[in-house]
Amino acid sequence: MLRLEKLVKTYKTGDQALKAVDLNVPEGQVMALIGPSGAGKSTLIRCINRLVEPTSGKVYLSNVELTGLSTGVLRRERRRMGMIFQEYALVERLTVMENVLSGRLGYVGFWRSFLRKFPQSDINAAFGLLEKVGLDTMVNKRADELSGGQRQRVGIARALIQKPDILLVDEPTASLDPKTSRQIMRLITELCEENQLAAIINIHDVALAQMYAERIVGLREGIIVYDGSPDDLKPDILTEIYGKEDWTAVRKR
Repeated sequence: MLRLEKLVKTYKTGDQALKAVDLNVPEGQVMALIGPSGAGKSTLIRCINRLVEPTSGKVYLSNVELTGLSTGVLRRERRRMGMIFQEYALVERLTVMENVLSGRLGYVGFWRSFLRKFPQSDINAAFGLLEKVGLDTMVNKRADELSGGQRQRVGIARALIQKPDILLVDEPTASLDPKTSRQIMRLITELCEENQLAAIINIHDVALAQMYAERIVGLREGIIVYDGSPDDLKPDILTEIYGKEDWTAVRKR
């Protein structure tokens, strides 16, 4: 479904964020991407949809090579990749409904998108998604009136209205409290299962990754050092990913 071949990203500073990464994500699989800050997790996600241009290597989505596409063709292919951002990336002055419908901009013509004149079928789909994410009573609220968890739910609905094949999720729980973090991760995984969507979720919280993902990939210094089951993520593996630490320690009384 998604395939990365020898993906490399070297920044102008000389820092190499990704070092010949090979990765396959099959249809419908929810994968968590873990690792220390600076390991290359966000870069990897952004290289997939070319928000960051890879230095070399190839990215395939259902046998379409994304790394070789022109800007116009890439714009169409990006409709198949729903992006959920850590910082939500909402337009603050727009309503919840308007932010969700912005996920359809790649499907409507310039003037319809400029005037925010969307087909009734898109509006109906947006209502349905807002009900699924628990925001059906907040349709006309402005984005700047929402809590962090509510903003993230809007971002999820906006990504899903694209009808993507895969979700690229960048730190969805970074600014959320523990309860809301669980709710957001549960919502993402349930919606992926319901829609047979693959997902790559960049997440710092290892416990949440183990709880909700069916596969864990650990990055360290731009290299995959673990790829396997959440159940096999033992202290020695965590040390390999993050560095030496007492992963079995508990609070002393």
